[in-house]
Amino acid sequence: MALKISQDHQRFRQIVKGRIRRDLKRFLSRGELIGREGKRLVSIPVHDVDMPTFRYGPNQGSVGMGEGEEGQAVGEPGQGSGDNTGGEQAGRHLFEVDVSLEELADILAEELQLPRIQPKGQHHLTTVRDKYSGIRSAGPDSLRHFKRSYREALKRQLMLGLYDPANPVIVPIRRDLRYRSWNETKAPHSNAVIIYMMDVSGSMGGEQKELVRLEAFWIDTWLRRNYEGIESRYIVHDVAAKEVDKEAFYSLREDGGTRISSAFSSCKKLLEEKYDPNMWNVYLFHFSDGDNSSEADNRQCVKILNEDLLPVCNMFGYCQVASAYGSGNFINVLHEAFPEGRPTAPAPWHDKGPVLITSRVNGRDDIMDSLRTFFTPGR
Repeated sequence: MALKISQDHQRFRQIVKGRIRRDLKRFLSRGELIGREGKRLVSIPVHDVDMPTFRYGPNQGSVGMGEGEEGQAVGEPGQGSGDNTGGEQAGRHLFEVDVSLEELADILAEELQLPRIQPKGQHHLTTVRDKYSGIRSAGPDSLRHFKRSYREALKRQLMLGLYDPANPVIVPIRRDLRYRSWNETKAPHSNAVIIYMMDVSGSMGGEQKELVRLEAFWIDTWLRRNYEGIESRYIVHDVAAKEVDKEAFYSLREDGGTRISSAFSSCKKLLEEKYDPNMWNVYLFHFSDGDNSSEADNRQCVKILNEDLLPVCNMFGYCQVASAYGSGNFINVLHEAFPEGRPTAPAPWHDKGPVLITSRVNGRDDIMDSLRTFFTPGR
């Protein structure tokens, strides 16, 4: 029976995943992805999936206890009252199902056909963990297995005829005691840092920030599926840059101009102080409407990227969101300066393709294509 229930539950989860996959682009484009975010779980609103219920036998339409004649149908016409009648159309069922972030990442990977990320070879660390995998007859008291010890004592007393059902006292002796045993397992562990940078000048409005929020959520979800150790840092800028927390990153708005090089300089300083590229996989993402203060600052941005940021990171993703007030020119500056998406002196791990990847998001329907653009190379 338990096996049958487990099979039914697995089948139901597969149906739910199919609905999520089918409506994935709608969730992204309409902002319906997160109903409620908990500890490693999100609630997904799903339409048109019947909740599992008990189904009764052939007498489900008969009258049970109470008034009524034998054989009379339940809800027989003429029993209602009032002038209004109920509708005849079936309602559309909507309920929320809890899905882990790991499952969401797998659904994203299947839908976008994303390859697994291959971390830098020299950034692999090895962690040693104790895994309890068996039972043995010797060990410390702290690892004593009560149920297995009790079972051994019960078996011994039954075999010797010492067990008294009227007085069911089980007293383990030394040879009855059982202890958990463990093995040391070595697991590869890769650290990664994601630094999000965003233009918060006057030309970046609420709609642009919502696009950034949705895209950054999926970026974070996919990278966390590939790495055990993730740190996220957030930098905002107008003409000056500063590091903020996650909440401020998505809500802060300034009214000043734009100097993109301030964010790149702040990012460079953060990497130099906190994240050795020999120990960390580095992912950098910059979100902007493509409006910068001057050609001189564009040249400064190219210099910092070429000499300081691109050589140390796995990927630099530049996402340009459409704005009625932005020039949208910065993406062209990047394409002209880095036609192959690589710095002048590429790092050894850049042999798989471009390290600088750009995408345009003109509206919510473009988010899925932007994610595919960033992660299809598997970097």
